[in-house]
Amino acid sequence: MQVVEKMPYSVSETENEWIVLADGTRLAARIWRPSGTQARFPAILEYLPYRKRDGTVDRDALTHPYFAGHGYACMRVDMRGSGESDGLLDDEYLKLEQDDALEVIDWIAAQPWCSGLIGMIGISWGGFNGLQVAARRPPALKAVVSICSTDDRYADDIHFMGGCLLNDNLAWSSTMLGYMSRPPDPALVGDRWRDMWLQRLEHEPLLAAIWLQHQRRDDYWKHGSICESFEDINCPVLAVGGWADGYSNAVPKLLAGLTAPCRGIIGPWAHKYPHFARPGPRIGFLQECLRWFDQHLAGRETGVMDEPMLRVWMQDWQEPLGEYEFRKGRWIAEPSWPSLAIQRQVLVLNAEGLRAEPGLEQKLDWCSPQDHGEVSGTWFSFGTGPDQPTDQLVDDGRALIFDTVPLEETLEILGAPVLDLEVAVDRPNAVIAVRLSDVSPDGGSLRVTYGVLNLTHRNSHERPEDVVPGARMRIRIALNDAAHRFVPGHRLRVAVATSYWPVIWPSAEPATLSLFTAASRLTLPVRKPRPEDAALAFQPAQSAPPLERSWQRKGGGHRRVTRDAETGESVIEVLADSGRSTIVALGLETESIQRESYSILARDPLSAKVDISYTMCVGRGAWQTRTETRTVMRATKQEFLLEASLDAYEGETRVLSRNWARRVPRDGV
Repeated sequence: MQVVEKMPYSVSETENEWIVLADGTRLAARIWRPSGTQARFPAILEYLPYRKRDGTVDRDALTHPYFAGHGYACMRVDMRGSGESDGLLDDEYLKLEQDDALEVIDWIAAQPWCSGLIGMIGISWGGFNGLQVAARRPPALKAVVSICSTDDRYADDIHFMGGCLLNDNLAWSSTMLGYMSRPPDPALVGDRWRDMWLQRLEHEPLLAAIWLQHQRRDDYWKHGSICESFEDINCPVLAVGGWADGYSNAVPKLLAGLTAPCRGIIGPWAHKYPHFARPGPRIGFLQECLRWFDQHLAGRETGVMDEPMLRVWMQDWQEPLGEYEFRKGRWIAEPSWPSLAIQRQVLVLNAEGLRAEPGLEQKLDWCSPQDHGEVSGTWFSFGTGPDQPTDQLVDDGRALIFDTVPLEETLEILGAPVLDLEVAVDRPNAVIAVRLSDVSPDGGSLRVTYGVLNLTHRNSHERPEDVVPGARMRIRIALNDAAHRFVPGHRLRVAVATSYWPVIWPSAEPATLSLFTAASRLTLPVRKPRPEDAALAFQPAQSAPPLERSWQRKGGGHRRVTRDAETGESVIEVLADSGRSTIVALGLETESIQRESYSILARDPLSAKVDISYTMCVGRGAWQTRTETRTVMRATKQEFLLEASLDAYEGETRVLSRNWARRVPRDGV
């Protein structure tokens, strides 16, 4: 990545500015602006709970000064109850969060240095609320850049997938418990830091217990799901995502649903901004954002609206690895989405494999071991460790598999493959997990995409229905969107299983699936290569100078799978250690250590257990704080069992200890 030190404008920074809301709550903001001029500039807002002081400070240093140096006033605001801002944070994406954002936008528009035109940018939470706030139509908001977000909080977020409970639901709750336990900085809030900290700790919710109360797609999830009314958004949206991220479906869905002007970019990236994301190639993302904001905020014609609606990294076969520095492929583009150029190719699941024509119908019975999914990686990849799916051969042996013959011609797909299956199961509740892989001549199996379905949700996420054991039924599973090139000599493989640990929580009982061949089929979204794709390219990645840190201890991490040969227990252990470092300009020391454990017995879904802990340290000189959090989840046939703890220390003195124990009834999950 090219570091740019000389830009059109010099930049002034206000480290902390208080925005006072109508109810007296003060939100903490950091501001970068062009200096040496009395001109008014458009503004760009990023609005998050992740602590501008020490949480997002590294990426903020790369991004916001760059925009300011090119003629924008940039705001990084901590939402209510986070960082140095007043108040308490009760949950994600609440109406109060949006209401506060509307006040922040009004405040920015009224500043003497602002032109009155505002854009929002954000990744994940910030990408979500950019869309949600746009749907509220504040007059000053004229453009949004939304990265790694979603249009549907139930069907396509970190909580549920295909009506199945994602284990990232608990992981994210655990992360928030750890992240939100850190104190505000006395250097900004003064002596009241301790009262603010203790009040937050005493109030901090166990979010997983809230989310588990809503196992169906009810009004809780509909709130903030912009797919409920795409027409509410009337400002231009640039939607950005990555194939290695859990939110890989968002960009195609937004482009298909939004009625406002929109464009989309999907790269090979995990859950990071594309100018520093892995796997590469990284792109000149900040330049793309400037083109978007120049067009819609600054009134400069950049040609961005004359370009293809969707630009995508078409991925090639690559040895299956847990992490990549670079994913092989090339850029392609579609002038509109859905694309008229996509053709549907149907392959039938026959007893002898995937074929163009149906063979004789046969009933194939299968019950997967509960550790199917061991090489799945994680739903929510950050690209900072080995969290991508590895060689699928291990899991292929735990599933029904259907292969094509070796390809004679190249086959490229762009979009969501769909499986229409004729099945029966022997339990009133069961899950099906389906993977589509690219199998090389030497047998390596690279997962291209996957999908899961809770069979009680086969007709509706709002009104689940029990399955009649043994009854034959027709189901449809849409796999995640993908862009992949299968080359001659390779085979396509569909794998069908009845579990997918640790991606999803298992059904209460092992289920045997009966799949009826010849009546089950795979529909592929096939795209033919076009010569004009060769001309597509992005500018090289650029950024402002990085933040300076000094290191007291370097970090590290791992993802390990172990198996007890006597008991058959499989354990996946994850360590993410940030090390200990000091933000030089602030003299602020930070440290975080995350540990995760996912364990299960091959034949017992009720043995499933997730155990996640965080150690978070923030300090300066004699002022040192530490929090220790832990969350554990198990289940019976009837209930989810949650336990959590939080211990806070000032120096070595424990100042607060909390414990949670929650039992939440299972609702078909």
